[in-house]
Amino acid sequence: MSEVVVTMAKTTQSSVAMDAQEVQRTLPGINPLKAIETLPGVVFETADPWGNDEQNESLFVHGFSTQQLGYTLDGVPLGDQQYGNYNGLSAARAVISEDVSRISLESGAGALGVASTSNLGGAIETFSRDPSKVFGADVRQTLGSYAATRTFLRLDTGEFGNGNSAYISYAHQSARAWDFDGFQGGDQFTAKYVHDDARGKLTVFLDVSRKIDPNEDAVNFGNQQTAAGQGFIPYTRPFQFPNFAQEKASLAPSAANGNLPGTPPTAQGNNFSNYHSAEQRDDVLSYAKYDYQIASNLSWSNQAYYHYDYGRGIVAGPVNTAGLPALFSVYFPGLTVSNLATPLANQQATLQNIVNQFGGAGLAVRTTEYHINREGGISTLNWTLGQHNIEAGVWYEHNESGQHRVWYPFSGANNDTTPYDIPTGQAFTQDAVDFYTNTVQLHLQDQWRILPQLQLEAGFKSSLQTADNKVLIQQRNALTNTNPTQFPTGSLTTNKWFLPQVGAVWDATASEQVFANIQQNVRQFIPFSQGGNFYGASPWSLGNQAAFNLFKQTVNPEMDWTYELGVRSHHALDLGLLTSFDGQASVYHVDFSNRLFNVAPFNFINPPPSILVNVGGVATNGVDIAGTLNFGPHFQFYDALSYNHSTYSSNFSSAGQIVPIKGTEVPGEPDWSNKLILSTNFGPFQAQISGDFVGKRFATYENDLSVPSTFQVGLEASYQLSVPAGIPVQSAKLSLNATNLGNIKGVSTLVTTSNAGGYQAFPIAPTEVFVTLEAQF
Repeated sequence: MSEVVVTMAKTTQSSVAMDAQEVQRTLPGINPLKAIETLPGVVFETADPWGNDEQNESLFVHGFSTQQLGYTLDGVPLGDQQYGNYNGLSAARAVISEDVSRISLESGAGALGVASTSNLGGAIETFSRDPSKVFGADVRQTLGSYAATRTFLRLDTGEFGNGNSAYISYAHQSARAWDFDGFQGGDQFTAKYVHDDARGKLTVFLDVSRKIDPNEDAVNFGNQQTAAGQGFIPYTRPFQFPNFAQEKASLAPSAANGNLPGTPPTAQGNNFSNYHSAEQRDDVLSYAKYDYQIASNLSWSNQAYYHYDYGRGIVAGPVNTAGLPALFSVYFPGLTVSNLATPLANQQATLQNIVNQFGGAGLAVRTTEYHINREGGISTLNWTLGQHNIEAGVWYEHNESGQHRVWYPFSGANNDTTPYDIPTGQAFTQDAVDFYTNTVQLHLQDQWRILPQLQLEAGFKSSLQTADNKVLIQQRNALTNTNPTQFPTGSLTTNKWFLPQVGAVWDATASEQVFANIQQNVRQFIPFSQGGNFYGASPWSLGNQAAFNLFKQTVNPEMDWTYELGVRSHHALDLGLLTSFDGQASVYHVDFSNRLFNVAPFNFINPPPSILVNVGGVATNGVDIAGTLNFGPHFQFYDALSYNHSTYSSNFSSAGQIVPIKGTEVPGEPDWSNKLILSTNFGPFQAQISGDFVGKRFATYENDLSVPSTFQVGLEASYQLSVPAGIPVQSAKLSLNATNLGNIKGVSTLVTTSNAGGYQAFPIAPTEVFVTLEAQF
């Protein structure tokens, strides 16, 4: 029976990993980031069981959120996983899930060589499997709840020539969302070639992904909901597609919407339903890597990579929400009516003109369109000199990215009446900004085996970034606007030349290992123009040039110091049923400085310019305790208990008012979380029951609102089928997976939108069941 979690020996940081078998046991085809939710210190939330819907994805590790961690695939940087793409892609789009060999988590501070500009709180490294040395094929088919289907095919060449091997894989997934009539999924190809000989190893990798995920909107609570809609707080907020007649009727003038065209029912407030929305992404990721063994004690690894992304987030919604009539009147001033008898009549006539301009249904289509062209290289030299293992490395990346906010009429002629199509024939481009970013990271490290039982480690890295932008289309403003929005232009260079790291590993006994680590990290500024709301704090999203210039002169990037102390233990035991124990316990403290907030009012559809505030520091203290008890060859129990307490160190000022957050907890992450897995294995049969406890989470910065704790249970069972002689099947297995067995309701992803009084949230998916048949040939 394989270990649920493998503790990584000989590292000075807290480091744990999951292998391929355990990843796929969680749920075949699962997002690698969701798979690690069983690891200590990790809180991953999403509204779908696969973890593939990136809009409602939430990840916390030791008080740090998704965009404050580092991510790589086989060493290639995957960016900061921001939903609004600008410097990477999700692990699920970078490699087919079934081709993952291992996922490792360094939950305190990532290794110095991790290629990332955002790894304040650690690093998640995903590794793809190498080709098999034996010719063969792997076929897997999953069917399940809500018309889910996933097909996976892989063909291995086996070894050919002199040390050559390769494979090509294909995956197709389609699953209807549990709370609306939209099918989420896509197609993905992965190919890998390896040439391995005594001199070195050449690896060439290619992944091509096309993904379309229709998604629901978050539910508004408290002051995020309108006063008139306080009685309407649904559990989920699905879109109306394909019920066009119902959507059109709800937006027609009636008593329910104050007789205003293109307006959702007043009683629904901000929890109205859009007609459709989706995440559409096309990605190509490739790399070539050569690990050269120069001498027995000297190796040199060089890797070049390229990533292309083109996609959009698309929303088809009512024209009279989120301040859209004022926006549209700037671009189409002739739509505004002001000469009728009453203000209501003027408003009704203006809205009807807007409805007609955008296709006549009361809907408009907004896209945020993304493109990324980035290429880079990583070079690492390892030299063993006596008791010293010296590593030096450099990472360089050039990234050309852009974000364009575009509006389209809703009509068949514009190809935007479904969430699966790409709109054409725009009404206008609200703004378009391109970025040019150059990143250099250097590191030098020495691991010194000072005694047979004691290894010291010291080193530093340099994180250097220069980002510039070009505003291709500037947002228009009303002539009467005394504070017009004008996207700033300019270059911003942030060079942190010395970010030190010191650590030690002590083999205290044959079974216990003590580790300690101190490390400083930085998160570089985000080159992104649509930086409102949950997209992150970007200076290029400020509303005018003066604000950008002031930011450039006065604001420092987010930085932190991380301190860790822990112990790893492995014991073979003779205590009756209990035969062995493996575990890791660690305590940590983080001093986080220059924390940046965007305090602009939350508006998902038509966000205002960012207002960035340095709110000072965050102090974090925490404990992780994880272990596996083995009861002979047939039973295994894993448990991971985590405590995290992250509090703000000072108040801050916003719009002339003091916001009292000193001593309050960072919203979104619970103080307590616990993960458990009970596994059994009898011959061809194996099964496991998993539990995931997430404690109470605060929902606002002032901690006046919170969401209660949740506990979800999952089940996996499989049976290795006997294969009759004479057929070309080496092995076959039938698996059953069930998620949220208790069918509990509650909050999955929590979106902090306010200092106090309100928030947004996504729901927990209900019980879903999946069956997978796989065969190896």
